[in-house]
Amino acid sequence: MTKLLKGISRDQWAVFLSTTFGYGFFYVTRLSFNLTKNSLTEDNIFTTSEIGYIGSALFFAYAVGKLVNGIIADRVNVRYLMSLGLFVSALINILLGFSEGFFAFAVLWGLNGWFQSMGAPSSVVSISRWFSGKNRGSFYGMWSSSHNIGEAVTFLVTAVVVSYFGWQWGFRAAGISAMVMAALIFIFLKPHPAPDNSDNANKSLGKTQLSVFMNPNVWIIAMASASFYITRYGINSWGVFFLQNEKGYSLIEAGSIISVNAIFGILGTFFSGIISDTLFKGRRNMPVLLFGAAYALATGLFVFAPANWYLDIFSMALFGLALGALLVYLGGLMVVDICPKNVSGTALGFVGIASYLGAGIQDIISGLFIEDGLEVIESVNTYDFEQVKIFWFIAAVVAMVLPLFVWNVKYKD
Repeated sequence: MTKLLKGISRDQWAVFLSTTFGYGFFYVTRLSFNLTKNSLTEDNIFTTSEIGYIGSALFFAYAVGKLVNGIIADRVNVRYLMSLGLFVSALINILLGFSEGFFAFAVLWGLNGWFQSMGAPSSVVSISRWFSGKNRGSFYGMWSSSHNIGEAVTFLVTAVVVSYFGWQWGFRAAGISAMVMAALIFIFLKPHPAPDNSDNANKSLGKTQLSVFMNPNVWIIAMASASFYITRYGINSWGVFFLQNEKGYSLIEAGSIISVNAIFGILGTFFSGIISDTLFKGRRNMPVLLFGAAYALATGLFVFAPANWYLDIFSMALFGLALGALLVYLGGLMVVDICPKNVSGTALGFVGIASYLGAGIQDIISGLFIEDGLEVIESVNTYDFEQVKIFWFIAAVVAMVLPLFVWNVKYKD
């Protein structure tokens, strides 16, 4: 670890810390909706299928936006792109705290997805530009712990806010805190020397970006990531609702259990790059297989085992460790490794559009499956989650298997 940190400049630390904490707050404004779902259904504001459609609006907009903004991030000063994205996302969350209509929610949440998509490409391009091949995986992994920071804040703090002050303040509090962080990103994210924008350079960059879309190994990783995201957001988007209605936990209890996933995910993301850089000499294949197996096991325990506080905590701890590592490997690092450095934003965007299309389709299917299992008994909603449990588990298994097809792919420095 000491060897890894040796020689890191102040500017590199500024980039690493501002992207890590800054991107964490993108998640605070992305997951605020998840903690309000039960309140919104209990208050008869939305049905579960309507909630599924609203949730999918963010994922679909995010999917397209991540590709477009990934291409843009390769060409611009990402300091402006990232701070703008978080500021507008924060503003949208505040507006949602004053909205109730289905159309307004769907449009605003979809717009939130677009501006959310400016965060990851900006961060990855910054890390790719500021860190070399010998430590890129380690700092990429440590940066990826930012999403766990955001998830932990959401599932712990936002859950308390919603419980005591109502779902409206869940959105408002997320938005206000993220506005502060957007200002800090603008101040501290160091711009990299401007890229060469000459005609020849742009033509060459365009050809290199196109090569990303023609690489079959990138497609396989993208499909694996899409399957991984189905289970990831199945649990993160519906896990609190699932625990409340399937296993009988209160909102704060359910939020606390799901937050374990985020807390342990910090360890998985933080050490994933270090593990692959030091123990596996920069190769990601074996760690992906090991963490993929743990991911499928944890999902099975969580969805199929009966309610038990200790078992549910354990399953979320294991799920978080595996999710954190797979988010690093499948969600970006593996394609950044096999694609040229100057198109890391494009590579991340390609995987991103596949990942969030999977997440968006998941939200619709999960909402429909859950609504299909709804039965009202003496004015109380009861749910049969059998279909959606199988759906989440199979996706986790597929995410484990697909990376085997790119086992021997060579990496670029």
